[in-house]
Amino acid sequence: MERHNAGASTSVMDAIEMKPVHTRHETLDIPNKKAPSIGGHSLANSIRSSNGKTSYTFDRNETLPSPITASTDEVELWNKPGINLYRTFATFWSFLIMGANDATYGAIIPYLEEYYKLSYIVVSLIFLSPFVGYVGAALLNNAIHMKFGQRGVAFLAPLCHLLAYIVICVHPPYPVLVVVFILAGFGNGLEDSAWNAWIGAMANANEVLGFLHAFYGLGATIAPLVATTMMTKGGLPWYTWYYIMVGAAVIELAVSVHAFWGASGKVYRDAHPRTSDQNGSRLSEAVLRMPAARVVWLCALFLLGYVGIEVALGGWIVVFMIRVRHGAAFASGMTATGFWLGITVGRVILGFVTPRIGEKLAIAIYLPVALALQLIFWLVPQFYVSAVAVALQGFFLGPLFPAAVVACTKLLPKHLHVSGIGFAAAFGGSGGAIFPFAVGAIAQHAGVQVLQPIIVALLAVIWMLWMGLPRIGKKKD
Repeated sequence: MERHNAGASTSVMDAIEMKPVHTRHETLDIPNKKAPSIGGHSLANSIRSSNGKTSYTFDRNETLPSPITASTDEVELWNKPGINLYRTFATFWSFLIMGANDATYGAIIPYLEEYYKLSYIVVSLIFLSPFVGYVGAALLNNAIHMKFGQRGVAFLAPLCHLLAYIVICVHPPYPVLVVVFILAGFGNGLEDSAWNAWIGAMANANEVLGFLHAFYGLGATIAPLVATTMMTKGGLPWYTWYYIMVGAAVIELAVSVHAFWGASGKVYRDAHPRTSDQNGSRLSEAVLRMPAARVVWLCALFLLGYVGIEVALGGWIVVFMIRVRHGAAFASGMTATGFWLGITVGRVILGFVTPRIGEKLAIAIYLPVALALQLIFWLVPQFYVSAVAVALQGFFLGPLFPAAVVACTKLLPKHLHVSGIGFAAAFGGSGGAIFPFAVGAIAQHAGVQVLQPIIVALLAVIWMLWMGLPRIGKKKD
């Protein structure tokens, strides 16, 4: 053990006696003494008296306070240990598919309306149905991690994608289509929860999350571009795009399972011991007990609004540009591509800017800029001005999701990262179902131009939610 002598620079090294390493439980016999405690909470799990002595049984994994475990935890890197390099790229591919999944809705809405003879409100159900899947993912994410580890997510989420896309390819009756989008939403919600929590706890999280979400944006950029081209230039039915999605999901399933096969439930439990004296579900601790609940719910509501903005704009912009700005079908489809491309580029570039000025300040700046661009998009009735404004708006909206995840990792203890961030990400992801559906329902009576005031209101609300977060410092372990 190193011992410093006052202000001197010399160190004296004392010999340390090696003792046997005990497994999870240790029993200490302490005559007439209380169990050790931190913050007034006993660290003992059970107490029994024998021969005038009191024995305490300790569960180190469940009760050790975070300041003690923090000194022994080594922060992972995206390329260290070596398997992380493979796993990181597997998550990138998953987010590419998630982005393609979400952005496809906007590209195919005009064609679903015609193919199934649907009104705005009925076609909007394809946005609402994934909400059920996201809610399920928010509730089950932590349990899946505890039981099966990241391996469970790597198998279940791609399988949900694959099954959903196979059913869509056979263009079933519209009610069946609505149901299978629930399955796709569950897959998206699981991956959103798991991979955001995992990468958010890494070193240089802003930068790596920027690339992770840039792949989401890349998928969202490619999907409307290819799908629109197939339908407008190739004259192909809307569902032929999902043949490509099936192939992508097959690759996702194979690569994800292979990459995360070693990340079992036991590996996860050993790496994320509980560092508080709370009992019961970690999800309950994250969402019901202060101070963690304040952080989790503020981030969850922030992400709910943000994802709602992102998917509502990306989903309805094609219809808006056709019906309100009177653009051609192909040019209007390219406007959606410009929006998602702006998000992709913003996540990469601003991902390096955000950590240098701090997440709290950065998002407090990005949101008013995005709001100003949204007002230009709304109030200047010119097709090309709208197209440029929405692309620039995407650029400043891009880093919001990664920054919120990093904020959560800094404000929550490590053992609540998966349950807290997972809940916030999955709950927030449901905004991509609720708000686009609300736009469609209102547009049924007032026209699709209601998109703009709804987006303006949401931008103002999420700015206020963000400013309500506690001061963000270094990560809590």
